[in-house]
Amino acid sequence: MTSMPNVHGMVAPGFEPVRDAFIENFTRRKEIGAACAVYHRGEKVVDLWGGLRDPARNLPWEEDTLVLVFSTTKGVSSIAVAHAHARGRFDYDQPMAQYWPEFAENGKANITIRQVLSHQAGLCAIDEPLDLEKLADPDVVAAAAAKQAPAWTPGEHHGYHGLTLGWYESELLRRTDPKNRTIGRYFADEIAPTLDIEFYIGLPDTVDPDRIAVIQGQNYALGMLFNLHKLPLGFVWGFLTPGSITARAFGNPAVLGQPHRYNEAAMRAIELPAANGIGEVRGIARAYGDLAIGGPSLELGPHTLDALERAARSPQKGTFDLVVRREMSYGLGYCKPSPGFDFGSPRAYGTPGAGGSFAYADPELELGFAYAMNRMDYYTLMDPREVALSEKAFEEPGADGPA
Repeated sequence: MTSMPNVHGMVAPGFEPVRDAFIENFTRRKEIGAACAVYHRGEKVVDLWGGLRDPARNLPWEEDTLVLVFSTTKGVSSIAVAHAHARGRFDYDQPMAQYWPEFAENGKANITIRQVLSHQAGLCAIDEPLDLEKLADPDVVAAAAAKQAPAWTPGEHHGYHGLTLGWYESELLRRTDPKNRTIGRYFADEIAPTLDIEFYIGLPDTVDPDRIAVIQGQNYALGMLFNLHKLPLGFVWGFLTPGSITARAFGNPAVLGQPHRYNEAAMRAIELPAANGIGEVRGIARAYGDLAIGGPSLELGPHTLDALERAARSPQKGTFDLVVRREMSYGLGYCKPSPGFDFGSPRAYGTPGAGGSFAYADPELELGFAYAMNRMDYYTLMDPREVALSEKAFEEPGADGPA
């Protein structure tokens, strides 16, 4: 047990259980600093923050604190992709090479955009050695991604494209956007100002670093060994076995698998559209909240929104994920609810992030949810802190409206 946290913010009538769960995360679940926000039927109904953004300096989590959300970034990045789709820039069912000819290398000519976004393309790893300097150059990243050979026959399996998804999404945007913008630039120009949110894919040097929560996590591989009860053993084995699909997916460059390095300015500044988004948690909830009520602000339209809701057709050889080593269900850049990953209604879609963050849209409940924290834990999915919050967010208000 810890002392009562310093929690701030608001909850609308009917959503008080979310605040109770948020407080319990500090008193019972070892939370250090965190924020949670919920939009319901287009209105902000939960906006909570508390604890410490930097425990080493005893700095509190403030209303305007920004936090890095790891793979929760994927869902935010995929909003930019959906925005471009709604404007007719590409067709999900066309080959990626139709828009990016170099992508056809190494037998990839017929891989569709849908297969890439639903983790079925076999492109979960890039084998050409990369470093931070190379990752900062979109031309270098695109060339390496285009050369990559699939790890399996596309469409036969799926496997989490943990880092590569964002690079393929970004290059798709660059190739189809009239202004040739990267996904971070596109988001900054088209999505963030439209929604009036603060979220960055590639942090500008104009942002005060003192506003950013300091990630509390060291060697992820070593931490796994002390938290085996929280993880699929196959995932741990794969992560720690050089040359395995899992190790290849997360190991290039190795720095991307070291959580504490994401506190460094160099790591924050480059665009990692699958892994290093930084922003206010309420902004993520606002974005998903717009999707949940039909995308009126972003003008996505029913064709795009229906595509986002729909789970991908199951791979030919089953739904066991070859990278995270568990059964999964995916959509277009998003996870879908499944027996091993239960959230919201069957129409919901979202992405979790390493350490415990999670955000999703639920069109059935007209709800957008987001949670992020600075203390890393080791669940691949369904961190108890996030589960406690999301269950309270949708169990009553989603069904009947705020009390």
